[in-house]
Amino acid sequence: MDKSIVRVVATGGTIDEDNSDPATGKSLFTHSRVPEMLRDAGIASSVTFEVLLLKDSSDITEEERKQILERCLSCPEKRIVITHGTNEMIGTAAVLGRNISNKIVVFVGAFIPYAKEGSDAISNLKYAVEQARELSPGVYIAMNGRVFPWDDVRKNKKKQVFENLEKTVE
Repeated sequence: MDKSIVRVVATGGTIDEDNSDPATGKSLFTHSRVPEMLRDAGIASSVTFEVLLLKDSSDITEEERKQILERCLSCPEKRIVITHGTNEMIGTAAVLGRNISNKIVVFVGAFIPYAKEGSDAISNLKYAVEQARELSPGVYIAMNGRVFPWDDVRKNKKKQVFENLEKTVE
């Protein structure tokens, strides 16, 4: 399997937001900034990129989750990174995790948007692409230098981290 080509699929979320709506706190988008992040991370030449959605993950529907699944199943690459909002990342990862066994899919997001100072977007994205090249087939979440199987992860909102339920990937 060619480890050099990774497809990065943007679906929105804090990682890619321009701003948030002051009334609702939901992400707002004008365009995807993932190509800029890939360039800043020094990995733009080794990935294929596409925008599938640009939404706050709290607004992602089951139909859109199926759309993400279908895109992963239909794309020629075996290594896929999906940028996604952290609020509903685990739910979307579960849909893919129950249906994909022959590809490596790594979800990634950020707690601070790329467009803001102190963002964790570039480091998270670069780590996710690196993990997509090394992991065994399956669906994972990669955040803040850690990788989690889709069925062994929770978001700790208080600490602003993802953490294991019990299993580990190493």
